[in-house]
Amino acid sequence: MSLSLSLFLTFLLFPFLSFATPLAFYQHPSSPATALFRRQNTSLPTVGSAAWTALYPSESGTPTTIPQSWLDALAAAENRGLIPSISQSTLDATTGVTTYPDGQDPTGTEVCSFTYQCNVTTDIVNPPEGVIALTFDDGPIPGPSDTLYSFLYNNSQHATHFMIGVNILGAPTQFLIAFGNNKDHIGVHTWSHPYLTTLTNDQVVSELGWTVQIIHDSTGGLIPSCYRPPYGDTDNRVRAIAEHVFGLKTVTWNQDSNDWTIGEGTTEEVVEGSLTNWVVNGGGVQGEGLLILEHELMDTTVQAFMGIYPSMKEKWTVKTVPDAFSFTWYQNGNSSTTPAFPLSVASPAPTSTSTPRAPTSTIKSAHTSTVTASASKGSMAQTGSTSRITASHLLGLVALGMTSVTLF
Repeated sequence: MSLSLSLFLTFLLFPFLSFATPLAFYQHPSSPATALFRRQNTSLPTVGSAAWTALYPSESGTPTTIPQSWLDALAAAENRGLIPSISQSTLDATTGVTTYPDGQDPTGTEVCSFTYQCNVTTDIVNPPEGVIALTFDDGPIPGPSDTLYSFLYNNSQHATHFMIGVNILGAPTQFLIAFGNNKDHIGVHTWSHPYLTTLTNDQVVSELGWTVQIIHDSTGGLIPSCYRPPYGDTDNRVRAIAEHVFGLKTVTWNQDSNDWTIGEGTTEEVVEGSLTNWVVNGGGVQGEGLLILEHELMDTTVQAFMGIYPSMKEKWTVKTVPDAFSFTWYQNGNSSTTPAFPLSVASPAPTSTSTPRAPTSTIKSAHTSTVTASASKGSMAQTGSTSRITASHLLGLVALGMTSVTLF
């Protein structure tokens, strides 16, 4: 679909839409994070233009080009003992389940794989009682996302969208609606939607980093605060890379709607029944709120949400993820309506003799997976106006400040 046709269809759904340009951002040279923002937004191409598209990887799958500053940050974290030595998992293409070699226990405290429903204490998973943290994965996608964004806008409802980098690249109009018009919260869902635990450390950095990059460049310099692993496939190695290279919190879920399997083994009625059980009948985690895995992947997944939304508003307080868990929307911004603010660097930095942090793990239940390898669907509370970042992930974000003439 051409960009002009996409815009025409969008204005049919959003008749009063006025695209907000990315927020202006400028960091004073005295800021300790000036290197992050040498690329001021006045030098960036318009979001959706050919020049903007040319800034990002065009290859399919995990990008093979990785900025050296990200690799330097990864090496610094590894040298400080912050990245656990956990083997890459292997994906069973039939079941969609990842397994580990050498007898490593995916449910143990060393690995703690969320594929097996293991959460660590720093995972974002259980909102306060009475609160729904509203999330949608896999956007933006022309069609389903347009319908969803129009519905959210008309109901004055903000949500967290965990977006795929290549989808932002392919659907900039929809991205600008979610961020610029709706002022919704944008999180990271990797560049190409892989099983993260099957990747090398460098590949994990590439998947997260390029998504952070395109969000940063297209929002006026805002740096995402959190990511959600595709298929929920994360472990303590991936968590540590996300945290220590890019400062990202790990967001999982406490209920899985399985909405993305509608038409592939699940019916709309089954999904709607699950949502009704949790939202209306109180069938979720006792004493906790709801963080439901939902998708803006297809018309049917969006319809399932829109059908249950009136009950959500009647019985619950519905918030974005950062609002539900009381941390800032972005590492350097309080919302999608306020400019980026300077980052301060945490001190002192870990020494080379530091030992990895060993977060407490919790197992919710035995894992039963219904995902397939062919599917392409694509605590840490922080408040106030200043984020603190470690020296290692400052290095990882330095490449965000390069000029638009010479990338990395």
